[in-house]
Amino acid sequence: MHDFTPISASIGGFMIGAAAVTLMAFNGRIAGIAGIIGGVFGSAGRDRGWRMAFVLGLIAGPYVTMLAGKSMPEVDIAASFPTVVAGGLLVGFGTRLCNGCTSGHGVCGLARFSPRSAAATVVFMVTAAVVVFVVRLGAG
Repeated sequence: MHDFTPISASIGGFMIGAAAVTLMAFNGRIAGIAGIIGGVFGSAGRDRGWRMAFVLGLIAGPYVTMLAGKSMPEVDIAASFPTVVAGGLLVGFGTRLCNGCTSGHGVCGLARFSPRSAAATVVFMVTAAVVVFVVRLGAG
């Protein structure tokens, strides 16, 4: 978090909000990443195209940033590969269990005043805080 600035965070938040509003306005869809990626593999016909474009945009973003002359931060994952895989599987299970991910519930659902999304977001945040506490307690 040493590169955090309120300006870059605000610009990023604005861009996420603008993308969510644009997708809802032009496509009538919620910008929940888990649902979008799940639909890439499960949707048929015209619904798959916008989903693939959205995912490709997520992947292309860092490369466009590098082409614009910005350096990307070095990624250092301290966890072992099996731990990363287990974490990914647990996140996938959780998104299915909660019918969505943090972007779908936390950004789009809360903006629509969805009680289900509010409950899911509280569960996400409390779980994250507990996991960080347990991991830091175990590491210290």
